[in-house]
Formats: sequence, structure tokens, C-alpha cells
Amino acid sequence: MQKRKSRFLTLAAVLLALQGATLVAPAYACGCGAMVTDRTARLGVEKETSAVHWDGRTEQIVMSFTVNGDAPRAAWIMPVPSRATVELGDPALFADLAWLTRPERKTRHYFWPRGNDWPFSSGTSDGAAAAAPGAGAPVGVVGREQLGDFDVARLTATDPEALRNWLASNGFELPPGLASELRPYVEQRWEYVAVRLAPREPGRKLYGTLDPLRIRFASDRLVYPMRLSRLARTPQALGLYVLADHRMEPRDAIGGEAPEVTFAGRVEPDSDAPLASLTNGRPVFLTAVEQDFPRPSAITSDHELVRSPKDTPYRRATYTNALLTVGPGIPAWLLTTASVLLAATAALVTLRLRRRARPAAAR
Repeated sequence: MQKRKSRFLTLAAVLLALQGATLVAPAYACGCGAMVTDRTARLGVEKETSAVHWDGRTEQIVMSFTVNGDAPRAAWIMPVPSRATVELGDPALFADLAWLTRPERKTRHYFWPRGNDWPFSSGTSDGAAAAAPGAGAPVGVVGREQLGDFDVARLTATDPEALRNWLASNGFELPPGLASELRPYVEQRWEYVAVRLAPREPGRKLYGTLDPLRIRFASDRLVYPMRLSRLARTPQALGLYVLADHRMEPRDAIGGEAPEVTFAGRVEPDSDAPLASLTNGRPVFLTAVEQDFPRPSAITSDHELVRSPKDTPYRRATYTNALLTVGPGIPAWLLTTASVLLAATAALVTLRLRRRARPAAAR
């Protein structure tokens, strides 16, 4: 216990010293890591999309960032509970997932004509509404790979000197406050995946959607690191695709708004689909979760996702409003009104004929 406390104090001292040397403001605190750049550059993450696959023993996280700004390079740090492997992901994976979880299109009919319907107009009206829906001694750098525009270093969480050396050699400092946020990971002996984003083409800035990274590590529970997002200065949004044997849900809101499930259902990926390589071709239950964090500083912990009580399927619906018609496009209101008028006319004529016939009968 004393040794662990000493390691943490050493790590905190080193990180605080780094902050005092050349202060660098974080460009963005990502959903499961901290992204930093040098003090002269600007980098913003417009969108962060993640897919998580868990089979009960191994967890895989595929992450894709859409960034803008003028930074020629940046660094991103993600804590992981055990030794990780890193490789490039398939950019088509998220298009595949977006298609699988697309809202169901439904038509909602209305009876009486509206502003764009005949006789008010010759057009039609469309409206949309969504339905509710590591143990061991510190070893420093344990792996280093060049993956596309990413320089990936895998570091131990208990060796502050390794983290310091990696950041210093690449000209980056840790954002203020990160040292204290690392403490739970250090105490649990987590490790880091440290990524340097540096375009291979000279002079090219980091902009647009970056190639996704696929991170794999052993885990007996499904966890999505979120604690470092406490450093974010603006509201955060999490979009997460969860692939497992059953429908999954966050154990709690961890300081954000209530998580919303936007899709839940069993899917069987095609053998040549990007999703098949992530699930080893096996059918899985796909749960799509969205959550907002209006005050990131209120985040209390990492997300742990657990099995839902039931594998209840769910899909959002997008409604198109349409005028109710009968047969070959005849408005129902027109047919109904015409029928009522015809019936009323027939009744009136019958009544008048009966009245005319009464005097003749009396004579």
C-alpha cells in the first residue's frame, strides 16, 4: 500500500512539474481520454463515435474522431484496465452501424386537409417527429507502432517517468487537472494507450474524420472510460454502439443526463461486412446509446455497462405526415364529405316528395 501511494505521489509530482514548465491548454477532453496539443495550435473535436464489443472476456473499442483546427499534431491519452493491442480500424464500420440502427420510416395519416393539401395547394406536406425512443513492476513503454497518421505508444500506468518521457519527446504537456484525474487509474494499476496524431504528409493539418483506432484488451466487465471527460470545459455528448451477447445498458448516469437507448436488436453481420471482423462473424445484440453531459465536471466515474433485464428490441421511428386517401389517391375527407352531402341531398329530396304526395292522398 505504501509503495502504491509512493508511486502515485511520484507520478503526480512529475505531472505537476510538467504543467508548470510549458503550460498547454487541452483542446478537448474526449469521451474516453484526454486530447492535448501545443499552446500555439487550435484543435477541436466535432464528433466522437465509438463502438464497443465485449464477449465476456475481451473488450474492443473502435474510436473515430472528426476534428477541425490548425494543429499539425496532437496527442491523445486513454486509460485501459489491462495490456492493450492497437491497430487501425475499418472506416466503413460506423457507416455499417448507422445503417443497422437507422430509424424506421412510418407514415402517419391525417384526415382533414392542411395548408399544402388540395384545395389549399396542390403540394403535399411532410412532417417529421421521432418516437421516444496489470500487475508487476513498472516497465515504461511496452509497445510502439506507426499506424497510418498515428504514432501509438503503449505505456504502463505505474511508471510516471515513461509517461513524462513520451510526452516530452513529442513536445506535449498534460492539461491542468489531469494529474488528479489519473489517481483512480494509477491505484487500480491501469495502463495507457498514448497516441500521437501526426499527418505523414508535410504541412498537412489535422482536419476532418481521422482513421479509426481499434483497441483490444482483456476485461471481465464492460467498461467505457469516461472519467477524464471531467476536464472538458464545454458540454459533452456521448454516442456509443455496444455489441455483446445481450442488450446492455449503463449501470447509472455517472453525472450526466439519463442515457437514451436509440436502438436495440439482434443483428447478424454479413461475412464481408466491417462489423463481422469486430464480432468474429457471430450474431450479436446491438445497443445504441446516447447521453449528454451538460456539466462535465459532474462526471463521477467511468461507464460500466451491464446486461438489461430483458433483450427487448427497440427502434426509433421517423414519421411522415400524409393526407389519408382512398383508392387511386382520392382524399378520404373528400369522399366522406361527398357521401354525407349525397346522403343528405337524397334524404331532403325524399322528404320533399313525401310532403307533395300527402295532399293527393287526402283527396
